[in-house]
Amino acid sequence: MKILLYFEGQKLIANSGIGHAMHHQMKALAANGVEYTLDPNDDYDVLHINTYGINSWRVIRDAKRKHKPVIYHAHSTEEDFRNSFIGSNLLAPFYRRYLVSLYRQADVLITPTPYSKKLIAGYGLKQPIYPISNGIELMKYEPKLEKEQAFRTHFNLDDDTQVVISVGLLFARKGIVDFVEIARLNPEIKFIWFGHINLAAIPASIRRIVKEDHPDNVIFPGYITGDVIEGAYSSANAFLFPSYEETEGIVVLEALASQQNVIVRDIPVYDGWLKDGQNVLKASNVHEFNQQLQRVLTTDMSTIVHAGYQTAIERDLKAVGAQLKQVYEQVL
Repeated sequence: MKILLYFEGQKLIANSGIGHAMHHQMKALAANGVEYTLDPNDDYDVLHINTYGINSWRVIRDAKRKHKPVIYHAHSTEEDFRNSFIGSNLLAPFYRRYLVSLYRQADVLITPTPYSKKLIAGYGLKQPIYPISNGIELMKYEPKLEKEQAFRTHFNLDDDTQVVISVGLLFARKGIVDFVEIARLNPEIKFIWFGHINLAAIPASIRRIVKEDHPDNVIFPGYITGDVIEGAYSSANAFLFPSYEETEGIVVLEALASQQNVIVRDIPVYDGWLKDGQNVLKASNVHEFNQQLQRVLTTDMSTIVHAGYQTAIERDLKAVGAQLKQVYEQVL
């Protein structure tokens, strides 16, 4: 059994969630002895497609002509397209119709969570839909002193400086406005938002926040990889993720794997697997986020952090690969 993992525009998506998913799928399959290729010109048994461009259409047509099963990984929804780029809300209904036209080509759909499965089923799609986590590479995010020092050195932070981080594209949907407002309430704490997007592509109000309209304790360093970001995940005092809409949230898994205090917005995507006061803290507005942050800074959170790490363990890439392998065998 050989799988074609197809990702269109690999360089363009490298810094996105789908780009992370590509590397996760490769490692998940390798951990389970499943042969794969990224080249659509290779021979293969099952097409597992992840992207939405013109070349993706061509690869699907080629697979159908060769009578190969097609699995579409439904990373995207209309809901998580909204409140992102300039004009995204106007385009969202058309984007949904485009997604449906693609997803209908598949024999089976995979999507990261039961929540995203519910959304996609609501589009009228009739194929089997399997919720399978994007997974997390546990060892990569294991807390290490040298990585934490690399993070603090990079930002010239003293050992006793309190830090709150978030990771994501510079979208309103990600809760960037709330993040800055929470920072205004806590001028003694450094708030660092990791992530980048071409500023010309986002609304002027968000562009203004990133460039100038934020307090001095907020830093937007752009997209950073390696020891600095991995050290940030474990060295910070909290990972605060005020996103309004996700299909899963790979960065949340990264924070849980880093044994970090995680504060997320109370939204449906987390229902059933992230529980307030058990493995994360949840909030619904700036006031509640600030309350939960103060709780993190003044309370022993070790029990919740440990439970959060167990949640990450359940989504280790080897376990994810075993679930993918089972779906491949079923479609064959």
